[in-house]
Amino acid sequence: MAGNHQYGGQAVIEGVMMRGARHLAVAVRRPDGDILVDARNISSLGERFPVLRRPVLRGVVALVEALTLGIQVLTFSANQSVGEEEEELSKGEMALTIVLAVGLAILLFIIIPTTAAHFMRTYLAGFWQSLAEGLLRIVIFLLYIITISRIRDIQRVFQYHGAEHKVIHAYEAGEDLTVANAQRHTTLHPRCGTAFLLIVMVLTILVYSLLPPMDIWARIGSRILLLPLVAGLGYEILKLSSRNLQRPLIRALIAPGLWLQRLTTREPGDDQVEVAISALQAVLAQEEAARSQDIAV
Repeated sequence: MAGNHQYGGQAVIEGVMMRGARHLAVAVRRPDGDILVDARNISSLGERFPVLRRPVLRGVVALVEALTLGIQVLTFSANQSVGEEEEELSKGEMALTIVLAVGLAILLFIIIPTTAAHFMRTYLAGFWQSLAEGLLRIVIFLLYIITISRIRDIQRVFQYHGAEHKVIHAYEAGEDLTVANAQRHTTLHPRCGTAFLLIVMVLTILVYSLLPPMDIWARIGSRILLLPLVAGLGYEILKLSSRNLQRPLIRALIAPGLWLQRLTTREPGDDQVEVAISALQAVLAQEEAARSQDIAV
């Protein structure tokens, strides 16, 4: 049966990462068909600095740690999924890829919508200007997802994303972790990072509308500086909603996030679900071994 901890994961290249409270495992389908599983211990800054476990701050910490771990497991999966005749990504190549990705994200989701809204100041002000900026940000995000979803390799990642959700659903339902059990579940999950991104984009409308008028560079800078705060608030909302899914109002509020996942997930094959199961089983095995050691001590 599922425990109190809410497990989560991430689709990677030809694989899935699953994360528990203090353990992580990434499973990758190798070119020869074998599943390679890498399991490791993890620790949060919140364990060393209790103040970082406070509301909002814990969301910022969770986001930073998720991004850091995400980059690590993506690098691992990219290198493990290539054939013997292909070269692995070097640290320099991966660093350049990350820098370019961050730069593109800032351009698409901060600079373009913020600049466009700034030039609307003659017609719109205050909340309405922030609303126009936020809506443009959401439209750009949707167009970006629709565009990359046409890439074959991204479609594979989206299938593994669906596999991750199906396996988490099966575990949370207290079912045996089998391919058949997991495949009966939906690819949509209320705690998905896609839903989190949508929450953050909606929150930017409210938070940025509280700022005073400023020039274009100050507007762009304020958006970047306040992003951790907005992300922390989004984390709290996602956490609260996931604990109250039985309430009709909450289910109505999270519905747009679930609809959006229809763009970022695909129905996986049995072989992909098998990979996701391997990752979660590795995490559960680590945590069971840790509990046994604690009892022995």
